Amino acid sequence: MVNLSESLTQSEFGALVGISQQAVSDLVQRKILAAGHPGNIWLIDYCAHIREQAAGRAAAGDLDLASERAALAKVQRERIEMQNAITRRELAPIATLEFALATVGRKVAAVLEAIPIEIKRRTKNLAREDFDILVAEITKARNIAATANFETDETDGSILDSESDPAWAQES
Repeated sequence: MVNLSESLTQSEFGALVGISQQAVSDLVQRKILAAGHPGNIWLIDYCAHIREQAAGRAAAGDLDLASERAALAKVQRERIEMQNAITRRELAPIATLEFALATVGRKVAAVLEAIPIEIKRRTKNLAREDFDILVAEITKARNIAATANFETDETDGSILDSESDPAWAQES
């Protein structure tokens, strides 16, 4: 019978808990077991170490099993959220959005280009200066629509338009 109130050799402690002498030596080097302490303290320290490992709070090297599991769970949750958003048609690839924006931009440009012609045909008493101002404003709006893109603000992910102060937001 082993007297746990006295110091044990690494081999004796290893035989008691079912590990090799080399494993005990490693535990001493890593300061999990303090050299010279009695067997009962080593047993308490060893059991605490094993409980920490089992709980995932301590692992070999820099790997923290609990943190790794939490990080994996977070990534999996985010992936599922993205898949759900795609299914609900709340997300689309940038290429698809750029294509849609270009298509809408072409349609808007065509409508805007037709406005001066239609006004000229329907209105006989519009002054030339007023007509020129109208054409200039329509041209500004058409150019803004033509240059719209998906540049994003890196801080919050919001979509920025290509003009910092669009013509339609300016007051005269």
